Amino acid sequence: MVTRRTAATGRAHVVTGGGRGIGRAVTEALLDEGDSVVVVERDPDAVPWAESHAAGSRLAVVTGSAAEERVAEEAADRAEEAGRLVGWVNNAAVFRDAGLDTASAREVLDLVELNLAPALTGCATAVKRFLAAGSGGSIVNVSSHQAQRAVRGALPYVVAKAPSRG
Repeated sequence: MVTRRTAATGRAHVVTGGGRGIGRAVTEALLDEGDSVVVVERDPDAVPWAESHAAGSRLAVVTGSAAEERVAEEAADRAEEAGRLVGWVNNAAVFRDAGLDTASAREVLDLVELNLAPALTGCATAVKRFLAAGSGGSIVNVSSHQAQRAVRGALPYVVAKAPSRG
């Protein structure tokens, strides 16, 4: 569900998990720059602040899982209505304790997928949109300090948030 329609002007971004924490801080910074932002948030209770935000029509919310292609495409559509899609921030994640000593391998793998799928879906959607527009753009995959110094029980989160090196 989209809570606000935007007018096509300027630069636009999608921020997954943008309802609170780091995602909201990124959203606020982009709005402060005068850009438009589409927040993807699966928890509708995390975004009531968006309804009365000073950014007005430069801020839109798509409620749903960033791992679902339908939701990512809707966010991209909204961003392109707001302006030129120039950025995609993959921030969405779910932290649930699970370790190989306390959970089944299947449970750990399911939690890795729960955290990795939103980033993969976001990257795929953004790349396709950037190529179709012929203008390029930036993708930011938000990592975590735990990718370097894992906390016991955080295996699924750490695997999904580890930065790639290559």
